[in-house]
Amino acid sequence: MATQQKKRVAVIGAGAAGMSCATALAKHPDKFTVTLIDSVGQTGGQATSLDLDPKQHGASWLNDGVQGGSGIFKHTFRFFSRYGFSPHEVKLQVSFGKGPDAFFTNVFPSPLVDSFAAEIRKLGRVLKVIKYFLPVLGIVPVKVILKLFRFSTEFGNRMLLPLLALFLGTGNQTPNISAALLERLMNDPQMGLWTYDPDGLLTNLPTMYTFPRLSEFYHAWSTDLEQGKGVRLLLSTTVDIVSRKSGPGGIVLMFHAREGERTESFDELVLATPADESLKLLGRHATWRERYVLGGVKFYDDVTITHSDAAYFNSIFETRFRDELCSDRITSASAKRQDQLSFATTSPPVCETNGWRGFAPMYFMHSYESEQDKIEMGFDCSNYQHQFREAVGEGNAPLAPERHVYQTIFLDKERSDLWTKDAIDKNKVIGEKWWHQFGHRWQHYLRVVPGMMFVNGENSTVFAGAWTLVNMHEIACISGIAAAYRLGATYEEFDDFATGLFSKYLLLSHGVRYKPQDKKRT
Repeated sequence: MATQQKKRVAVIGAGAAGMSCATALAKHPDKFTVTLIDSVGQTGGQATSLDLDPKQHGASWLNDGVQGGSGIFKHTFRFFSRYGFSPHEVKLQVSFGKGPDAFFTNVFPSPLVDSFAAEIRKLGRVLKVIKYFLPVLGIVPVKVILKLFRFSTEFGNRMLLPLLALFLGTGNQTPNISAALLERLMNDPQMGLWTYDPDGLLTNLPTMYTFPRLSEFYHAWSTDLEQGKGVRLLLSTTVDIVSRKSGPGGIVLMFHAREGERTESFDELVLATPADESLKLLGRHATWRERYVLGGVKFYDDVTITHSDAAYFNSIFETRFRDELCSDRITSASAKRQDQLSFATTSPPVCETNGWRGFAPMYFMHSYESEQDKIEMGFDCSNYQHQFREAVGEGNAPLAPERHVYQTIFLDKERSDLWTKDAIDKNKVIGEKWWHQFGHRWQHYLRVVPGMMFVNGENSTVFAGAWTLVNMHEIACISGIAAAYRLGATYEEFDDFATGLFSKYLLLSHGVRYKPQDKKRT
């Protein structure tokens, strides 16, 4: 009996999706030979780290792209664990808006919360309606839901949309996301970040997880793939698709690297690259379905400035507790509200293992006065990322504000006329990075997401990346594993929730049902 010939698989893109795909394929050395390719000199994609001066900032590094996630990041955390890395818990504190009339937080009640009390309660009723009519209302953009149920523009811009932007990373495109995401994030106890509160919209301190030093993690991961798992890793290498058709050897790629040019043939192709880059790679070989589905992904160019300009950061965000930021109804409020006030007014804040006691916000957002549906975002990384808390030590106060590391995120280069970027002291800029981010428009969930199953597998090509569903590191990992599964790799079950999320993604993006017995395939 003839031995089955191994499939030659080319995986283009060495971010979370491509790395996950290569890992799943590499578990079957008898079935696949894997080549992992990226145009840049390191793996990880947008998961990058910056070096810092520890004497100035208290820590020697900073994750400046992907920073953390929620408890649903099961596959991500499992990859961390394999290479001796761990996520770290943090109780998330947010600060939205500037000034008493525009500010709210999840840490204590504010006058803005009082002013929108009726609309906050109405939102609870609307969430139930969306859930009941999910097949119809689920694809409707949030901005339409807000108008349909007659919410005020101010409530949407100042409270609801910032919350969604925080969890999904959707920025100025948040009004265009589907209502299904709103309902799931508020009602699903496993998917949701915030616990909906009819009295205050959000009053909990949700547990988030900050990531380990991603540059070291991805280096360890790629070293294991190359040296331990037999994956051929080609970095600083670009490719052109010479020909593409189904069948053995039907994928012919031309490689461009320092050593010169060469062509090779493969049996399967995985494009773990952004949709627009995938279309560019496919070029004239793209089918009409691929052009329609992938062409529906809209990208925006954003820039993140990492800096230590405390004066600038304090001028645009609320970073410290002030009496005027707190609701005047707190004195007659419930014991829960009194506990919130006691927590918030710990001054100075005290470092704890999983965050801070006292108002020490980590994530910030405010709307531009001229266009309140456009936002500017920021991080106080010294409050958020665990390595800074470890440097301070449990029970101690934070570093002085001028020693903090901040990030301000400016969205959509086409609207750079709104940015306050030039106000940052250039002498305090640590780094500047541009990101090519896709927008979660409602069209994305009407055209792209349901269309993926009709393009995956066509002409021996499958696609992977967070853009296939929602912008999360976890979805990128799942998409890569699903691509490998589609090619014949197995899925190793390790957690019920993780298996459920994987199986849902596989069905949605590939039109393939996952069956538990499939894990026994060889």
